[in-house]
Amino acid sequence: MIPSPVYLDAATAAPLHPVARQALLVALDDGWADPDRLYTQARRARQLLDAAREAAADTLGVRPDELSFTPSGTSAAHAAVLGGLVGRRRVGAGLVHSAIEHSAVLHAAEQHVARGGTTTEVPVDRSGRLDLDAWSAAVAGPGVALAALIAASHEVGTVQPIEDAAAACAEAGVPLHVDAAQVVGRVPVPAGWSVLTASARKWGGPPGVGLLVVRKGTRWESPWPSDEHESGRTPGTVNLPAVVAAAASLRAAAADADAEAARLAPLVDRIRARVAADVPDVEVVGDPERRLPHLVTFSCLYVDGEALLHALDRRGFAVSSGSSCTSSTLRPSHVLEAMGVLSHGNVRVSLHRGTTEADVDRFLAELPQIVADLRAEAGVVGL
Repeated sequence: MIPSPVYLDAATAAPLHPVARQALLVALDDGWADPDRLYTQARRARQLLDAAREAAADTLGVRPDELSFTPSGTSAAHAAVLGGLVGRRRVGAGLVHSAIEHSAVLHAAEQHVARGGTTTEVPVDRSGRLDLDAWSAAVAGPGVALAALIAASHEVGTVQPIEDAAAACAEAGVPLHVDAAQVVGRVPVPAGWSVLTASARKWGGPPGVGLLVVRKGTRWESPWPSDEHESGRTPGTVNLPAVVAAAASLRAAAADADAEAARLAPLVDRIRARVAADVPDVEVVGDPERRLPHLVTFSCLYVDGEALLHALDRRGFAVSSGSSCTSSTLRPSHVLEAMGVLSHGNVRVSLHRGTTEADVDRFLAELPQIVADLRAEAGVVGL
């Protein structure tokens, strides 16, 4: 008998929120025309786009003209970093970022270096939390044009000291980009940033929509060829039905965020405690206190990460991993590597609004035997 599926990978993409589905269907009928045209259907599309922008901006506490929709969270991050650097090129070509940024930020940093820029990577401690002293020194250095710091780790859930890091940036006169993909729609967004990005699929919106917010007064210039769409911040016409669904689901998710955090945090606590107690030679990683309420990561010694994910999938559990064997780069997770923790046999479990207590209990009941079987197959016994 095939077990019923349990989806535990919301940090990659949360299941579509019912509000998103409803809004998407309505917008498919009313929002198919080009909102930049002048005829009746286009004016209706423009009304939908303006309403979506106002709703998303209101949820984030920003001005509508500061917010642009992008084709993805990745494209938003690329635009944030590269545009922030272009906008401040007269100041210098230095980029400061943490060692645990999302790959989208790191790829933008690589392109910046290839074009002659420089980067400074700031370390984190074993819990994945930023070294604030090193950060403050880095942003105060000469020629720093932009700093980038993820709001909370997408791999281990550790919440970063954004406001303290932002204060150091403000003292140095350096704008701060915050990748808020894992916090928007879940926990309050910390203050002090100049540029913020997020991804709709993380909060239960449709894929293919990102948010780019550039605060008034921030020197930012589009790194793309000139385009009249979205205030010139991102090229091409937006996917309007998806944008409408993203804005509607963001408002709904944010309204329920406190209640969901209160419901999911004890389930994550249970996973952290039970995995450590029931599975030998396992390391639960990330800050045990200053962390996201829905995400937990652990690493199992003597277990191949890909084999573990496949074994869990056969039992109906969808989880993700930062292990080298599940990455196209064939190397350990740069986040776990930067933390100096075990990266082999890594499992990230991230919960969502549809996750039940029974789902978690079933996962915890089956995990120890799955790990034991894999170790036995590898000839590791007697643990």
